[in-house]
Amino acid sequence: MTRPTERRAPLSILVALASATLTASLGISIASVLLPSLTRSFGTTVSEAQWVMLAYLVAVTVTIVSAGRLGDLLGHRRVLIAGLVIFAAASVLSATAPSIGVLVLARACQGAGGAILIALPMSIARDMVPSGHLGAFMGLLGTTSAAGTALGPALGGLILAWSDWRMAFWLLAGMAGLALVVAVLAIRRDGTRPPATFGSLDPLGTAALIVALGAYSLAASGGAPGLPASTAFLVSAALAATVIFVAVVARVRTPLVPVTVLLDRRTGTAFAMNSLIGTVMMATLVVGPFFLTFSLELEEAEVGLVLAVGPVVAALAGVPAGRLTDRFDARRVMVAGLVQTMLGLLCLAFLPRIFGVGGYIAALIVLTPAFQMFIAANNTAVLSGASQAQRGWSAP
Repeated sequence: MTRPTERRAPLSILVALASATLTASLGISIASVLLPSLTRSFGTTVSEAQWVMLAYLVAVTVTIVSAGRLGDLLGHRRVLIAGLVIFAAASVLSATAPSIGVLVLARACQGAGGAILIALPMSIARDMVPSGHLGAFMGLLGTTSAAGTALGPALGGLILAWSDWRMAFWLLAGMAGLALVVAVLAIRRDGTRPPATFGSLDPLGTAALIVALGAYSLAASGGAPGLPASTAFLVSAALAATVIFVAVVARVRTPLVPVTVLLDRRTGTAFAMNSLIGTVMMATLVVGPFFLTFSLELEEAEVGLVLAVGPVVAALAGVPAGRLTDRFDARRVMVAGLVQTMLGLLCLAFLPRIFGVGGYIAALIVLTPAFQMFIAANNTAVLSGASQAQRGWSAP
């Protein structure tokens, strides 16, 4: 009687994890095509409107490690469900926001929930997927994420053509609610409950890491509207908080991130590369809509369709990238992905100037599969070397 259930469990869990991943990626991408409309709706500037995107990304950045650690401590299922609730509530607040400031705040809360939806599916998958198939499973999650990124601009463009920007956030609220139901039904309570000896969340280390990542993100984006702090001050604050973070995790018994990980060259390099490549790819989502709208003079629906090209290609490349990682050494696949990423960025810098929209699309076709190769190989390498108690914080 139990064997059929055991055979069905991986598929139901995949659907649950894919639903959460799809919701988080849709939350990132659907807002990108809304930015020009938001500048007109609220009568605000481009630099202020871009914080509707940046607030989400900054919140994900400063929350994602803590989200993974909370999953290790409290149970992956419980924290994943909490993340879906937070995401849904923040989506409702975004849809009803009376001003750009409230919308930015709501998007920050949505990003905190999105961080959980990004981190927890990978750690849950690592618990339940055989190591020989982990790369393929990571590829499937990558495909789902890319599909959400592809759907976002296209759906956003269609919504703007028939309604207003608020409908996009109502759609996100509905997606989160649906994903919540699937997760509650599919993921068993005892399937992802961690041992009681995992330790407690490191509050000082968590606070220092949040300050470090938040200050760095603000500095990299030019600072938040109304924030008097200069870029130099933000960079200094990020460096100081980083030093404090390293000092704290070296002394406490249950650090947010074990000091051995910080000192391990292979793991540290993998995290650094993941942050760098992720930042580059997210920058294309923020800059792309403005470039296509104001430089290439495309309509909103056309912008959505163009932005969807890259993620569609990435979705098609996700599973093959995962299989390549399972078949070949993850490091080789990672290097190949990095080389192709460099080529894609060069294409993105020069081809649109020569060929217009066609050049932009061609650059995306080169760039996005490379990103999938790198992510599948990098995540597989990190998660394969992590212990069960460390899979939450290592998943991001």
